[in-house]
Amino acid sequence: MTSPLDEYILAHIDREPDDLYRLDRDTHIELLYSHMCSGHLQGRLLKMLVRMTRPRLVLELGTYSAYSALCLAEGLPDDEARVHTIEVEDELEDFIRRHLDASPVGHRVVLHIGDAMQVVPQLGLTFDLAFIDANKRHYIQYYELVMRHLRPGGFIIADNTLWDGKVTEPPAPEKRGNHLEAQTQGILDFNDHVAADKRVERVILPLRDGLTLIHKKALSLEL
Repeated sequence: MTSPLDEYILAHIDREPDDLYRLDRDTHIELLYSHMCSGHLQGRLLKMLVRMTRPRLVLELGTYSAYSALCLAEGLPDDEARVHTIEVEDELEDFIRRHLDASPVGHRVVLHIGDAMQVVPQLGLTFDLAFIDANKRHYIQYYELVMRHLRPGGFIIADNTLWDGKVTEPPAPEKRGNHLEAQTQGILDFNDHVAADKRVERVILPLRDGLTLIHKKALSLEL
């Protein structure tokens, strides 16, 4: 966030809470791939979306440093509502728990370490809202997993769906082991999949790296 317009936006939205400022700082100092941290603007949007939809149960796939989990938790209607967040990298657990403990809303977040494809069915919960921000190669699988555990009328927020503008670039030549190209293809496939899904309404916001807001239609609207 370095352009004058970005700076203007940040100066005219709610300030970043102190605990999240420290979390963002520690993320950049202590963790690899710190650009994956949601940050001030996206964090305030996540909180606002939760305020608007008033979910009781939120699911997050991809905790990373827990910045987004805490933003989602901020917006919950009360202390009985919960964010269930799942992180596959167990080496992040100590960092995550340290910052959950330091946050005034950390008690609203339930951390699960493991593979989301295995963890979510074991929870036996139906969610009101889900935030998908995990491995881009598996976005379609995560989406279908979430849809099975999302109530009719619920919402999905999918991150990185413009993938630094690569969604409009010509496809790169095929290369064995091209990890980045596999991620790009995962986002392209996901966007096409959601666009064709008659069970949902959707809109893409060109915020940061792209956010797709998805509304699962009520059963009566799917007929």
